[in-house]
Amino acid sequence: MISDRYVGSSLWVRKREVRAEMVSRGSYGSGGLLTGRFHARKLSPSVITFYTIFIFAFSIIVFLFYVRNISIDQDPRRPFISRQSNSQQSLQVPELHVHDKQQLWDSPFNHGLHQCVERTTKYKAAKGFNRYLTVRSNGGLNQMRTGISDMVAVAHMMNATLVVPQLDKRSFWKDSSVFSDIFDELHFIQSLKGDIRIVSELPKNLEGIPRARKHFTSWAGFGYYTDMTRLWSDYQVIHVAKSDSRLANNDLPLDIQRLRCRAMYQALRFSPPIENLGKRLVDRLRSQGGRYIALHLRYEKDMLSFTGCSYGLTDAESEELRILRENTNYWKVKAINSTEQRIGGFCPLTPKEVGIFLHALGYPPSTPIYIAAGEIYGGNTHLSELSSRFPNLIFKESLATPEELKDFTNHASQTAALDYIICVESDVFVPSYSGNMARAVEGHRRFLGHRKTINPDRKGLVGIFDMVETGVLEEGKELSQMVQRMHKNRQGAPRKRHGSPPGVKGRARFKTEESFYENPYPECICGSKSKLEIT
Repeated sequence: MISDRYVGSSLWVRKREVRAEMVSRGSYGSGGLLTGRFHARKLSPSVITFYTIFIFAFSIIVFLFYVRNISIDQDPRRPFISRQSNSQQSLQVPELHVHDKQQLWDSPFNHGLHQCVERTTKYKAAKGFNRYLTVRSNGGLNQMRTGISDMVAVAHMMNATLVVPQLDKRSFWKDSSVFSDIFDELHFIQSLKGDIRIVSELPKNLEGIPRARKHFTSWAGFGYYTDMTRLWSDYQVIHVAKSDSRLANNDLPLDIQRLRCRAMYQALRFSPPIENLGKRLVDRLRSQGGRYIALHLRYEKDMLSFTGCSYGLTDAESEELRILRENTNYWKVKAINSTEQRIGGFCPLTPKEVGIFLHALGYPPSTPIYIAAGEIYGGNTHLSELSSRFPNLIFKESLATPEELKDFTNHASQTAALDYIICVESDVFVPSYSGNMARAVEGHRRFLGHRKTINPDRKGLVGIFDMVETGVLEEGKELSQMVQRMHKNRQGAPRKRHGSPPGVKGRARFKTEESFYENPYPECICGSKSKLEIT
């Protein structure tokens, strides 16, 4: 039996055959599309050419438009901008692709460079066993560390025995710590025995003899200290009253520069209690979130007073800082224009500015941020402007137990040493101000393989922050692009140490040079000859 479906299909096929036959004869009924009277007109070659070109051009335009949309949608560098109101979008963190998220944390390419602090074949250890150099280190922890490292080099150049330096107890922090409280004294002495002789104390028979008391010239060179050896003809002991910035950053013999690195990065190890607690705190940070930013938030009373920076402060706070500056005798500059300081980039970033900055770089609000600092001026009043954007702020007081911290209480240099360890070991280091600690940590991170250090362009950022503050610019894509473009080459990539700016002459050029300990490349960081040309 043949189904209805089969019959219907056969009729349909037959109709198509009839229709095709009628078309071939030129007729298709009275109401059809084709009749015996219709004949297709043959197109001229010029018309055919025109239509061909038109269709081809149109196809190209459609193709390019389609490809452009795909590339925009798939570009991993293009942040996602949510479709929210302007006020909400200004606080929206752009959604980053996996590649971009990784770039937030990755260290810059180090071009295969490596540490090189070995002595050259011409190097000879100092043999001045009957000549002694005593030193009083001045300043905070990192100012003392760099000064002590310089004094190791000075002792070698002057062929002297170095007495373990005395630490500063009269600075702003009034820390009573002695050398062995902060540094591993035995390790310091032993690790440098191939360079100079170091003793814990001046021999008893020499304590009462006359000694030369010297304030060595700032940023002095090899020739200066060679000339100072004439003092040994009259004195057996030379006392150095101030240790910071006593040695030039550049134009010193290679072996002297490498000795400075051995002293700074190998010999001046922190005392076991500090080292052990510092490592435990780093482990705890890692266990909480894996990767973290160490933020050296230099928004402290002494720094704001010293720099004369009062932007964002109340009149009462500004006056308090002015009085402190007036009453601190060893701060020479008293009258400071706060506005000029900020415009010139000489002020530390405020907590609010740091929050805007990190947000613009693309870090999400959940980012763990360790705050390496003393007491933030104004407390939570100012700090809340950062925590509102990045609530996962971590302090040593919340990371360590009260029992672990009790031995460090009222010892600012020891707690600063804990901060130093956590900053050096961090995935990303961000200093809000280029002070002694910021420079020392950056140099150490460069020495360890150019770990990521983001240096805010404080002078360049002032205009951007002011536009945000006045509402001319909102936090969002445009701001992020401006900040990221400005800091593309400020993330700790290998480069040679900067000299003084053009036009600076005389001794002023020494003060404007980049610190040796901020960037010990190329003397203590080496590679192939071609790689040493990196700038």
